[in-house]
Order: sequence, then C-alpha cells, then structure tokens
Amino acid sequence: MTRPTSDDAEDPGENPSDGTEIDPTESADDSADSNGEPAIVATDLTRVYGETTAVSGLDLEVDVGSVYGLLGPNGAGKTTTIRMLTALTPPTRGSGTVAGVPITDRESLVDRVGYLPESPPIYEQLTAREQLEYYGGLCGMDASAIEARMEPLLERLDLAADADDRIVTYSKGMRRKTGLVQAILPAPDVVFLDEPTAGLDPRAARTVRELVTELADAGTTVVLSTHILSVVETVATEVGILRAGELVAEGAPKDLRERLEERTDPTLEDVVLEVTTDAE
Repeated sequence: MTRPTSDDAEDPGENPSDGTEIDPTESADDSADSNGEPAIVATDLTRVYGETTAVSGLDLEVDVGSVYGLLGPNGAGKTTTIRMLTALTPPTRGSGTVAGVPITDRESLVDRVGYLPESPPIYEQLTAREQLEYYGGLCGMDASAIEARMEPLLERLDLAADADDRIVTYSKGMRRKTGLVQAILPAPDVVFLDEPTAGLDPRAARTVRELVTELADAGTTVVLSTHILSVVETVATEVGILRAGELVAEGAPKDLRERLEERTDPTLEDVVLEVTTDAE
C-alpha cells in the first residue's frame, strides 16, 4: 500500500524497547507465497545510463518473510536496484516481480510495497501525525485503521510526544523515524529500507532492528540496504553483495563468513571487503 516517490536520489543501544510488537494479524498479504512464489524475482535486470551501467544482469530471488541485506560500496548499484524493484526506475533490460506483480506495473505495485529512501519523502510543514494520516489516506486506509497502526509505532520509536510538532523542527533521526513509520504504516507485502538506522541513536537503532525482525516474522519481506554491517549481520537471513553493478556474492551471513576459511572469526565486513576489492 505504500507509494514510492520519484524524488529519491540515485546511489552516487542497550536500552530495551517498550515491548510493543507488530501485530501478526496486520501482516502482509501472503498471495506471493500462496503459490510457492518468491516475494522478489529479478531476471537479467539491467540499468544503463548513457555509457554507464549501474546494474548489470542481476538475477535475484528473495523468499517471502525473509530479510535480505543488500550490501556493497558506494556506486555499487544498490539504490538503482531498489528503484527498479519499486518501479521508480524502469530497467533497460530484464524483468522482475515483487509480491507477484511485474515491476513494470507501477500502478499495481505501489499498493504492495513500502519504501524508505535515504531522504524520506515527507512534507516538512506538516506534523508527523498529519503526514502519516495523509499518507495512510492515500493508501486507502480509514482513520481508525491509521490510528491503530500509527500510534503504537510512534510510541515504539519515541515519536509520540513530538508527533504534533512540525517536521521542519525535527532532527535527521526524527525525520528518519517518521519515514520508517510511513513506509510500514499500511502493512505492505515487501518493504525496502535504505539506510534505516542512519542518524539514529543506539536505542532507536536497536528498536529498528527489532521492528525489522518482527515484520519478517509477521510475513513481510524486508530488503535492507545499509553501510552499517552489524545491522545486517544481526537481522538478515540472506545477503547479496554488489560490486560495480554486479551481484558478486550471495548467501546466509554465516555461509558467507565461512568462505574466508583462512581467517580467524571472519566478520561480514571481511566478506564484503574481500569480494568488492578489485583483484587487478
């Protein structure tokens, strides 16, 4: 139900939460899984800008209810990949489906996906509550459904006390949290999160990690792009690593770490550096 916008740029703590979890009854529609289909399928997905190939021949399958970590250095093609999968950027070649919907069918796809870009699409002159109510209405939610979904998330992310202040007064972290609530407000089938913990304090970052896990447990598929590898290592069930627009490694974090047999206690960071370093 979440509606991606075209304004997103191209790719160039220890305190416990309050215990409020996402209600599994508000989980995503499992129609993509009802026929045993993956939540996301990409075949030879390619995007070329002039003489620059941003993404080349990407083949990808992501299971329903999984957390897929999309990693790689700046310019690797992560954001372009997400933009193609959310129908914001048309592929030059190849095909794909998200929640069973072709990525060329933007009108149908926007009702099935949520997207938190690096710069959240929010109106600064609105309050957070007004922004979320407006957005929920665009997604076809009635007022009672919006309130029932929104208020626990505002509380969970420590935004409730400031929800009636205008967004223009918010810090970067508060805007990021508002964008996150917006992305998951309508309980979409698939959620794409680009740097969801950027600008957050340790407690808020921990809450985001918990929310991602709860979303997946409730049946939502989450694609997580971040430079904070500890976040991916904590919550991802599978990881894909991009380099120069190509998928150069993929697998469960544990399996990827085991590839570096010569190292003692290798981390996911070691794996990323290993597979994205130019061998020439």
